[in-house]
Amino acid sequence: MKTYRAAVIGCSRMGAFIDNEVVGAPGHIPPYAHTASYYACPRTDLIACSDIRPEVMEEVGNQFDIPKTGQYTDYKELIDKEKPDIVSVATQPEHRAEIMIYAVENGARAIYAEKALCASMSEADAIVEACERNNAVLNIGTQRRWSPGFVKMREVIESGRIGALRTVVFSGSSLFNGASHYYDNLLFLNGDAKASWVQMSLVPGNLTKSGSDWEIQGNRLTDDPVSHGMIQFENDVTAYAVLSPHEMEWEASCERGTVTAWPGGFYRLREEGPEGFRGTPTIVSGRFPSFKKYSSNLRLVEDLVNSLDTGQPPIGGVRSAHASTELIFASIESHQRGGARVDIPLKESKIYLRRDRDPRKPRFKA
Repeated sequence: MKTYRAAVIGCSRMGAFIDNEVVGAPGHIPPYAHTASYYACPRTDLIACSDIRPEVMEEVGNQFDIPKTGQYTDYKELIDKEKPDIVSVATQPEHRAEIMIYAVENGARAIYAEKALCASMSEADAIVEACERNNAVLNIGTQRRWSPGFVKMREVIESGRIGALRTVVFSGSSLFNGASHYYDNLLFLNGDAKASWVQMSLVPGNLTKSGSDWEIQGNRLTDDPVSHGMIQFENDVTAYAVLSPHEMEWEASCERGTVTAWPGGFYRLREEGPEGFRGTPTIVSGRFPSFKKYSSNLRLVEDLVNSLDTGQPPIGGVRSAHASTELIFASIESHQRGGARVDIPLKESKIYLRRDRDPRKPRFKA
């Protein structure tokens, strides 16, 4: 079977070394980093990497067998010379759009983009246009679409066992780092239904553990705020992002029961039981489907490989990545309008993320 040439651009934490930070962490099944996922996949050959720090690339080369000739400080030179089939873009969001667009304009057939997708809605629009015009597929690194527990959670919802989905409650988080995961998972659990409107507020960074000091200067967002509020969907499902000390908790309420997810890969199903007081149905514990744990990041890579093999769209896709990005910027727009409802699709958003920060220093060893 064909082996696809893969390259990673941006070699800090998620790009190359995040596995060293999560050893033994509940719910994290290696491989987790982009490099490690390609290295573990028998259908991909990790042939090159790019970073602005030669010393970081040298360590990537040592750990993942990439020779000096495959290490580039200029990502364009990598793409032009190595002609990779799959390109990972694991830089910060402010730099991703131009790299992804250059890659698909110059022969890359698949993109694995780290989350959040990009730093503005105009960039998100341009990424969709470039990918679709060049017949390139894209998955964004919001791994819950490929996480076995959430896959089973969606199967329970779609089976109709506990009736139609009505409400989803989840933990609010920093928009670009955390909510990029959660908004995509919300779309996934709701069958990728389209959102109708968003009503959100952003929280001062000093009030939350995961937040940062931020402000909006004209159209520029200076850092990554935490959001909470409400999202309404065209299929009448309502979602609530709540400020909670229990990050990464989820509860999907359906007509006749609920499905709950906790950090660490724990799930609970509750459904209608026998009639109780005055004929009202009781709620009893049900059996959540069993599943085998595996690396969601490796499955994401395998999903791209399958798309290249078959021509079928991936489980994620550039349109779902655009939809979750739209929820991020609609949340910011809603806050700017005093918590007013903001309709989806979002029109003429001029907000962009631009932070003053140095590249993160990766942890080379566990």
